[in-house]
Amino acid sequence: MVRQFPALILTGARQTGKTTLLRELFPNHAYVTLDLPSAAELAENDPQAFLANYPPPVLVDEAQYAPKLFRHLKIAIDQNRSEPGRFILTGSQKFNLMKEVSDSLAGRCVWLELEGLSLPELTQAGIDSSALDVLARILTRGTQPELWARPELSATDYYRSYLATYLERDVRQILNIASLRDFERFIRVCAARSGQLVNKSEIAKDVGVSAHTANQWLSVLEASNQIALLEPYFINTTKRIVKTPKLYFCEVGLLSFLLGLDEANILQSPFVGAMWECYCFAELRKVEKNRGLNSKLWFYRDNRAREVDFLVEHRNHLDFIEVKWTTQPDIAAAKAMEAVAADLFPAKSRYLIQPGRRYVVCRSEVVYPLGSAATATPLSGMLTALGADRN
Repeated sequence: MVRQFPALILTGARQTGKTTLLRELFPNHAYVTLDLPSAAELAENDPQAFLANYPPPVLVDEAQYAPKLFRHLKIAIDQNRSEPGRFILTGSQKFNLMKEVSDSLAGRCVWLELEGLSLPELTQAGIDSSALDVLARILTRGTQPELWARPELSATDYYRSYLATYLERDVRQILNIASLRDFERFIRVCAARSGQLVNKSEIAKDVGVSAHTANQWLSVLEASNQIALLEPYFINTTKRIVKTPKLYFCEVGLLSFLLGLDEANILQSPFVGAMWECYCFAELRKVEKNRGLNSKLWFYRDNRAREVDFLVEHRNHLDFIEVKWTTQPDIAAAKAMEAVAADLFPAKSRYLIQPGRRYVVCRSEVVYPLGSAATATPLSGMLTALGADRN
């Protein structure tokens, strides 16, 4: 893609490896980070001088700290539109960047997003996620590359520092917030609700802020790639479909830290099922992004309390996925999927979307059938099957 556009923008949460990856891929590009206040000030207040000091090809890290730079990048790009890859930009606040890109760089750049390490990447590094103690380690250390490159690092210390940096740098830059302590309490309240329907009024009440403020702060978490809101699925608009999104943390390791979990206590925690669901959700997002698949991810819930954790829509087919923290789910685990599929796709349905496969993702080491339509599978097996179906 970088060979087709004058600029590339790579977003993602802090510490996912954006800079390391790009500096390795583009060793001939000059490098400057706007994390340095002096560099950010120059780029914001005198963009022409900044670009003179750092002519292309150049990699500009954390570009969201200089919004005024983008208009000058447009001019510089238009002077030589035929030369690709001259400007490489990164950012950990995608909403801020998206506004500047839509205003100034539309049609001039390609936009990519980097997640943490995927399960296939950990597997390639020799990490066996089928072992329960290793899975507990994955859920608590998360997917940050540095934590796996340096196993001696304490995950608790790492995420404590990560949270402090996030609050001081990203939150203050996005929102002029009066109390970072209140915002930290807000993050922890959200962590306790990961995998649940978003109830802004309850969250606001628990934190002691208004519902309007809670809504603003949710947008900040989403803008800085800390959470993702999963929307409900419906073929057509009906009153019996729940329309409230579900909240998930993008980084399971940060979620573990916020919940006070570590390798010693996570397997006994009442949150372990929610942690497993959060991790599966993150891996579903990664397999779609990393393989460039044109898919959509949803959940399903109606007013009869029938729920399916995840639905994946691709090429006019809809796959159903249930997540269970067990090693041997039985046929009852697929019951909700069967009922919902029958409701969504009656025998004489004329909808363009058709039912696809049905998976119960669990901790089993083998794949086996659950009745005539569903399959129990480890997470790795489901990810492989989804990728194979879409290639």
